[in-house]
Amino acid sequence: MRDLVERAAKGDQDAFEALVRMSAGRLFATAYRITRDHPLAEDALQQTLVTIWDELPRLRDPDRFEAWSHRVIVRASIAQAKRERRGGPVVRLLPDDADAGLGGIAGGGPDEFGRIADRDQLERAFRRLTPDQRAILVLQHYNGLSHAEIADVLGIPVGTASSRLHNATLALRASVDADDRTDSPKERTA
Repeated sequence: MRDLVERAAKGDQDAFEALVRMSAGRLFATAYRITRDHPLAEDALQQTLVTIWDELPRLRDPDRFEAWSHRVIVRASIAQAKRERRGGPVVRLLPDDADAGLGGIAGGGPDEFGRIADRDQLERAFRRLTPDQRAILVLQHYNGLSHAEIADVLGIPVGTASSRLHNATLALRASVDADDRTDSPKERTA
């Protein structure tokens, strides 16, 4: 990848196109999970690719391209999400294979319905988080980054990354708990 980065930094459009093909899927996935909206994620990706093309000649260490591109997409995604504070389509927080074996809604038993309800509750709670909170959770839980890697991507100290991750997790739990309290009276009257 280093060779592609160096060539693209010198203006080689074919090398840049190869970098885009290698990175676009992962960058879009990160943007989508932060923005929770397909068009916003596309906008964030487009802005990221323009920024990468413009700023690539100034990247000091070509080996840092992946972390740097993560940083660019996270910032673009947060900016898009903050600009467009609107509800979008329901999206999956859990991977598609989480529903494997359900056999459809009609064939699901009590445990399967509970899993669906839990997933929906988690989706609602995740949507209530700020874009910054969603971003840090996405970096750890979806991209599998360590606290040090998250700090590097966000350009913050490791302690700050750990603190933000802790606070985002607490906010997610609080949102789930609030949802539980809201659902409790309905369950008692049913």
